[in-house]
Amino acid sequence: MLFCSITFLFLFLPVVLAVYYLVPDKAKNMVLLISSLLFYAWGEPVYVVLLVFSVLFNYFCGQDIRSHRDDAHRAKLSVIFAVAGNIAVLGFFKYYGFLLETVNAVLPVHIPYRELALPVGLSFFTFRAVSYVLDVYWGKAPAQKSLTCFALYLCMFPQITAGPIVPYAEMAGQLKNRQVTVGKTGSGAVLFITGLAKKTVIANAAGAVFGEISAMPAGNMSVLTAWLGVFSYAFQIYFDFSGYSDMAIGLSRMFGFDVRRNFDYPYLAKSMTEFWRRWHISLGLWFREYVYIPLGGNRCTVSRNIFNLMAVWLLTGMWHGAAWNFIAWGVYCGVILVMEKYIWGAFVDELPKVVRHIYTGVIVLVGWVFFFSPSLGYAFRYLLAMIGAGAGIADADGAFLLYTHWLLYLLAVLGSSSAGIRAIRWCIGVFRSKGGKAAAGAVIYTVMFLISVAFLVTDSFQPFLYFRF
Repeated sequence: MLFCSITFLFLFLPVVLAVYYLVPDKAKNMVLLISSLLFYAWGEPVYVVLLVFSVLFNYFCGQDIRSHRDDAHRAKLSVIFAVAGNIAVLGFFKYYGFLLETVNAVLPVHIPYRELALPVGLSFFTFRAVSYVLDVYWGKAPAQKSLTCFALYLCMFPQITAGPIVPYAEMAGQLKNRQVTVGKTGSGAVLFITGLAKKTVIANAAGAVFGEISAMPAGNMSVLTAWLGVFSYAFQIYFDFSGYSDMAIGLSRMFGFDVRRNFDYPYLAKSMTEFWRRWHISLGLWFREYVYIPLGGNRCTVSRNIFNLMAVWLLTGMWHGAAWNFIAWGVYCGVILVMEKYIWGAFVDELPKVVRHIYTGVIVLVGWVFFFSPSLGYAFRYLLAMIGAGAGIADADGAFLLYTHWLLYLLAVLGSSSAGIRAIRWCIGVFRSKGGKAAAGAVIYTVMFLISVAFLVTDSFQPFLYFRF
């Protein structure tokens, strides 16, 4: 089931919220857990078994780690077993086909295999499970005694399909004690509607333009068309994923949970380093806490720190997909971050802000080419088209797309910065009384919701991009 579907908006969510608010506090976790399993089973009925297995496996691993707290060696073996088990399941579903394809391409053999659909949300709930067993092992949080509470942490429907990846230590207390207030419900609804509008109004439209451009042979693209394509993808993936994150965080807030933001206007960054502090924040923090720091972080020699950074970014690329283009993208990002830290970062910091924004934009957009390309060969052909090795500087296709979609790009630029939200706040702030402000806000967000629903009804089905990761 999708957040941006008529069934979810007008059937599933209203019913779940009504029941959740009406039942006693002791029953709220069970209501939310049952709802989450139904939500997951709606689209992945077979893989509910895998989800339940993950819950039971990690719950009992956590109990085993807790029971051997006084035996460091035994606890270490337990946590190694737990982490290895989680990564093995993730690796099998995500990478076994890629590995067999690589073997078949390199060696004079053909090993037949059956393609398996990647369970939706597998990468996200696996990373949350690893967070749980490591937080328990490191003493950041106690092992969860309640199977219901732990299952809710792993399965909660606002976050199960595409995050955010909230560490267990941040959620442990909220699983037992949290407040559901009118203020939280209202702010959560506003955030949800904002994310819904991002997805339906901007991301889907930008995706349609990118789909039209990416269907063209890269060698036949003009510079204008190629750059419009990569800009369209950049806007699509940002508004698609940040829109989902806004909806997920808003829904979590409506159920009483406080979850930190997952995007902080990344396209306003003035360096690649800053960009990755603003983009998919929860994933960056996960790799920092559970990979980078355990490897030694930056409290080591320069060569070791470079190794740690490259290891993290190689794994980040592999996490996003089992294909060479994702590995190349991860290595590319890692190299740029190493260069900024040790080679040209100080020089970039001295440049005018406008130049730094342009520098970051170009670096990020080149990275997106590797990210969206079906192969490395296509990526290089596309990059060549961006610098004029295709069909010249401009062509009729590029000019037509720019002329017919200029409003989309204007909305995307405004939405990528704080200008959009500041404009809404200004409209609300025109009214002096609290009642007037509340009414103005209600009207604005109701109109946004209705426009989003109208787009849902008229547009074709477009799932969230990060569901495939």
